Amino acid sequence: MKITLTTGTVLNEAAELAILACLEAAPLPEAVADLLEVADFSGKTSQTRLLYPRGAVLPKRLLLLGLGPADKLTTETLRRAAATAVRQARDLQVANVAFGLNDQLELAPALIGQALAEGAELGAYRYLRYKTGLKPEQTFAVEAMTLVTPEATDAMQAGVAVGQTIAGGVMLARNLVNTPPGVLTPAALADQAVALGERTGVAVTIFDKARLTEEGFGGLLAVGQGSANEPRLIVMEYGKAAEGRPTICLVGKGLTFDSGGLSLKPADAMTTMKSDMGGSAAVLGAMQVIAELQLPLHVVGLVPSAENMPSSTSYRPDDVLTTLSGKTIEVLNTDAEGRIVLADALFYAQRYNPAAIIELSTLTGAIVVALGSHATGMMGTNQELADAIKQAGETTGERVWQLPLWEEYHEMIKSEIADLKNIGGRQAGSITAGAFLAAFVGDYPFVHLDIAGTAYAEKPAQPYNVAGGTGVGVRLLTEFLRQYTDGV
Repeated sequence: MKITLTTGTVLNEAAELAILACLEAAPLPEAVADLLEVADFSGKTSQTRLLYPRGAVLPKRLLLLGLGPADKLTTETLRRAAATAVRQARDLQVANVAFGLNDQLELAPALIGQALAEGAELGAYRYLRYKTGLKPEQTFAVEAMTLVTPEATDAMQAGVAVGQTIAGGVMLARNLVNTPPGVLTPAALADQAVALGERTGVAVTIFDKARLTEEGFGGLLAVGQGSANEPRLIVMEYGKAAEGRPTICLVGKGLTFDSGGLSLKPADAMTTMKSDMGGSAAVLGAMQVIAELQLPLHVVGLVPSAENMPSSTSYRPDDVLTTLSGKTIEVLNTDAEGRIVLADALFYAQRYNPAAIIELSTLTGAIVVALGSHATGMMGTNQELADAIKQAGETTGERVWQLPLWEEYHEMIKSEIADLKNIGGRQAGSITAGAFLAAFVGDYPFVHLDIAGTAYAEKPAQPYNVAGGTGVGVRLLTEFLRQYTDGV
């Protein structure tokens, strides 16, 4: 979408559709107030009222859009407002829309521009790759948005550019999650990473089965051995380690399909398992954004990718696996496979001597029970790192909720016959999974993000999401890294 800025008021734009975003209880321009009764529109959050001014103001149609109370306004408010505006324009088949703010906002111009651009781009997103026979009105897309402000500052224009860049990473992640698992195999996911490297200059290395075997990735190989589609480790590296340039490792679970293996899932639990690579999608999307924003960091993205399938070659309950670290795992349930592949990737991350390791995975159904689809579960070994992630979540609307990693939870995953067991029982299932992962990061600062409830939406909670992959994690990671850069 082409997003431009101009100065003035949106009421003077000769547009097919203009949006006037208004704070709650704020006075409307007289020309607009004359078009409706006072009770018709108050500016409450997400309230809309479509007007046909008939020459009272220049726009052919005018959509009033409520932003809610001024003291509760955030960038998330603007993100949702822009998405609502774009969807309204699409419904009305308007290709070029003007968007204006009725009131002065107590937010930095760069943040306003970024939030509006993110909301507009993400609100326009649809995944139509496998739809056939669509009519033109069904594929209609909004082509351009003009942001009309009293003063179109350079900072706001820069914010728009950042917002569009971030939205591009989110849409990459969404497309990956939405791709059918028969198309997006581990090898195909690796190809996507290679293509990303060619676009952005990120250095990409792919470990095939032979190299994984040579180096001893026992966890990843075990999970993938039941599938005809062999596993891969994807290594993406942006920048170089140097003094004053910290290394951050991003690790994403890349199970391109999870049947549960021999501990087979029920049929209705398999229908969204193409999304079990949501963590890897977030890492790929974030790496794209990091490169395009040229952040002054050294960032390594690691994706262990496999298919977990039932066959005569599958790994079994009661197997004992030797991981890359040398630690052994007693397998009690082959459907707890994500933590096994991540164990190898997390240990591999240590060779970069990172300042932080952040891992994302659609790991446990227990986190969905605990938090639903409105928050990501977070556990960590370093509170300063966890606090920074939490703050990034509040800023982006990709909120996280921290759970403890007390020693008692680590005790729950100790095995009688191996170093660890891959499940700790029904109690505290999300936390014991986090404790399992923490066993492979050494003393490096580590945060685990369980996105099982937030990576895929059956009924989207925000207007900038659609049913399917949400791309969660891309905006969260980007915000964290941008703030981390400011602190270096």
